[in-house]
Amino acid sequence: MYLTFDDGPTPEITEWVLDLLAEKQIKATFFCVGNAVNKNPALFGRITAEGHAIGNHTYNHLNGWKTDDTTYYKDIAKAQSLIPSKLFRPPYGRISKRQAKQIKHDYKIILWDIISGDFDTETSKEKCLSNVVKNARGGSIIVFHDSHKASENLKYSLPLVIDYFLNKGITFNKLTD
Repeated sequence: MYLTFDDGPTPEITEWVLDLLAEKQIKATFFCVGNAVNKNPALFGRITAEGHAIGNHTYNHLNGWKTDDTTYYKDIAKAQSLIPSKLFRPPYGRISKRQAKQIKHDYKIILWDIISGDFDTETSKEKCLSNVVKNARGGSIIVFHDSHKASENLKYSLPLVIDYFLNKGITFNKLTD
């Protein structure tokens, strides 16, 4: 399985995730927002220094469906100057077919098959946990968010998800480009 984290790096939250991953000896993939990397370069450096994969999540967390193509491509390029990776995840999973066709020459677009729902303040922490445990399987790409908004659900569900699958003999890996 692949644990992925979107929207960071975020002080305190990303640090908590990194500490947990180190304790469990797991590598993951962090789809970082360029603006957050710019504000937290040391934390971004910690992600890479600890051997995790990184991916581009645009500079300003833009929704491809609501952003003109030129602006979208420039935002991705701006993030790329800080996030040297061929992995790209469109924020909200929203990218037009035209945008995807254009960027697939330079990036590997990574979506997911399991979304925890940790970002949704209407989703309980228990539901967040069950979203993953009941639906994930070998090879799943699971999305969590290292953001303040998701922190309560994340801090409850992520350790339980990890332990549940480790106890079943499932391993976690980082994505590669």
